[in-house]
Amino acid sequence: MPEFRYAQFCPLARAAEVLGNRWSVLILRELMLGPQRFGALRRRLAGVSTSVLSERLSALEGFGVIAQEELPPPAAARVYRLTPRGESARPVLLALARFGLHWLGPMSGGDHFEVDWLRLGLEAFAAPGPTPARRFELRVGSGPGVTRLRFAGGPAGLRFLGDAEPADVVVTAEPQLLIALLTGLLRADAARAQGASIEGDATALADLPPQFQFRFESPSRARTPEGVPA
Repeated sequence: MPEFRYAQFCPLARAAEVLGNRWSVLILRELMLGPQRFGALRRRLAGVSTSVLSERLSALEGFGVIAQEELPPPAAARVYRLTPRGESARPVLLALARFGLHWLGPMSGGDHFEVDWLRLGLEAFAAPGPTPARRFELRVGSGPGVTRLRFAGGPAGLRFLGDAEPADVVVTAEPQLLIALLTGLLRADAARAQGASIEGDATALADLPPQFQFRFESPSRARTPEGVPA
C-alpha cells in the first residue's frame, strides 16, 4: 500500500490519495472501457511520459484498484484491468464527468479525442427513468476501424444493445455531429446536410435526445444555496 500523504482520518482524504494524482483518473477512465496494454495506455493518454505512467500504474496497483493479468494465446499480452474495488469507482467517475461538462466547451485543434470515450458519455448522461423505446446505432469511421455505439431506450432507461439486436436507425458521422444529435442541438436533416449518413427510420432520431440528460450551467452564474449569485 502506498504511503498516505494526508494525515487526515477522513474517507474523502483517502479517496484524494487514490484519485488526486495527475493522470490517475484518466487511467481509470481508460480501464473502464476494458483491459489495456501499457502501449495502448501510453498512446491514448496523449502527453503522459513513460516514467509517469509506470509510476501511476504502480500506485493504483498498490491501492488495489487495478491489476495486471496475462491474456491467453494468441494475444499472449500483459494488460491492466480494473479490480472489483476499481470497478466500484465507476459511479464516482461518471459523476465527475457530469461535473466536468460545465467546462468542456468546444473542441480545440490540439485536443486529443478517442471515439470510444463516447460510450462512457452515454453512461454518464443517460436519463434516469423510462425513455422512448427506440434502438440506435451510432458509427464513427468505416471498415475494420469503425466504432459502433449500440443502445436503446425503454421502461428501464438506457441499455446497451447486443450485436444480434437490430437498430431502428443507424447514423454514421463525425464525432462532433453525433454529439450534436445526442444533445438535440442538431436535427436529422441538418446532420445529413453536413455529411452524416442515416439509414433506417430517421424519425427515430427525434427520440435520441430524450435518452440523455445534459445540464449546462456557466460557473459564473452558479448560485449559493440561498439563491444569491456566487
